[in-house]
Amino acid sequence: MKKFRYYMLPVVALLSLGMASCNDDDEYFEEEYQGTPMSITQVYLEDYKSSVPDRPVEFARLGQMLRLEGEGLYGVKKVYINGYDTYFNRAYVTDNSMIVSVHRDTPVSDCDPEVRNTIRLVKDKTELVYEFLIRNGYSTISQISNTLPQPGETVTVYGSYLHETSKVTLPGGVEVTDGIINDKDGEWFSFTMPSGVTQGGALVSESPNGVTESPAYFNETRGMILNFDGIGTQGYWSWSETGSMINGDDLVDDPAGSGRGKVWQVVPDRLLADGISSGKPRATECWTAGNDNEADDWTNFTSFIPATTPLSEIALQFDIYCPEPWSGTGYIQICQINNFNFAGIGSDDDGKNNQVYMFVPWINNGEIVPMQTEGWMTVTIPYTSFNKYGTLQADAESPNPTFQMVIDDRNASSYRNFGMGFVNTDFDYTDAAGEKVTLKSTAFTGPKIYIDNWRLVPNKAFEPSDYEEPEDEE
Repeated sequence: MKKFRYYMLPVVALLSLGMASCNDDDEYFEEEYQGTPMSITQVYLEDYKSSVPDRPVEFARLGQMLRLEGEGLYGVKKVYINGYDTYFNRAYVTDNSMIVSVHRDTPVSDCDPEVRNTIRLVKDKTELVYEFLIRNGYSTISQISNTLPQPGETVTVYGSYLHETSKVTLPGGVEVTDGIINDKDGEWFSFTMPSGVTQGGALVSESPNGVTESPAYFNETRGMILNFDGIGTQGYWSWSETGSMINGDDLVDDPAGSGRGKVWQVVPDRLLADGISSGKPRATECWTAGNDNEADDWTNFTSFIPATTPLSEIALQFDIYCPEPWSGTGYIQICQINNFNFAGIGSDDDGKNNQVYMFVPWINNGEIVPMQTEGWMTVTIPYTSFNKYGTLQADAESPNPTFQMVIDDRNASSYRNFGMGFVNTDFDYTDAAGEKVTLKSTAFTGPKIYIDNWRLVPNKAFEPSDYEEPEDEE
């Protein structure tokens, strides 16, 4: 039930309301309208993109256009939404209707509680306060710090308009309501991973701004390529004490002590002791078993990720732990097949039609920012970031690549091992000012970097909507 509150304003207060600039000769400002009581009977969302362009609503979000329906609206001089002085065009005001947009600067979570969730209409001699729910923009989730957390680990969820998140639902219906920590700007919230989560899928959060969810990749292991603990098969050959190949003896127990079992130390101690020289390609390499191993036929994943799925909706994920700062030299080359030399950025490996991706986590938006993690962190790489598939995706004349193309490319290759390797070569990059910079590598003597759980996951973004569109009638 909406509550209405009317106030008769003394004439002497008009100047303090900022009305002095009004044109008193205009009919809109005549006294007969300035004292007419107002009412709002319904608020409508104006959305020309919707099949219901004039929809009755019980709440609105920042940036949305509203139509107020009621009586006595002609003559309104001021509109305050959550106390924010909101512009409106009086050309769209009649006695029964007016149009107003919720400004994006309107306060919501940091609003004065006395005026939160109100629309206030002001005339010279009367005003109306209408109680109406105002929300921020749509809540969205852009990143999750760790999508394969162990019970007891902290998970941080990043995004927009996540203010006052009060409930998180994990795959399988496991709910978290206690201990949620919220960022005051709504850019993140965190919670402690509970026990008993056995399924994979989307993480769903609820806040005053509505319900939103991540892609269906939280706790998802069905697309596991290699976890160094029995899922997937590691391959190695021609191993030597000073060579680049990583074998089973180079794996280490989870150094973070979180119970992950064996993990890959990207540069093992046997090489780190003397350091990796500057300008060195193929410093280390870690592979799956290859052609004769059934797990390397990714057709096995089509029951989980349909072959027709666009690559824009699939990602490669892995977990990384880097307890000390890493920057300035060294990076990881990721290869979909075993057909490259780990020669790095700018080499023949890096051609636009090759099935590779270069992971340089310490360059962020053109700036060198040392990478360091407090615990295990998940890296999510959209599959269209691999050179070949990004090239196809950007070509308007080419069909968008699908998962079937990845399967076919791998199965048609001479060596279908999937692998990652450490490279320490010079390379060019574009800095924050848009200038080309040549980065000269130096000897790499640390830090220790650990990687685990190579996996394919769904990566289709959730599209928030407050209302279901009606089905088209035949």
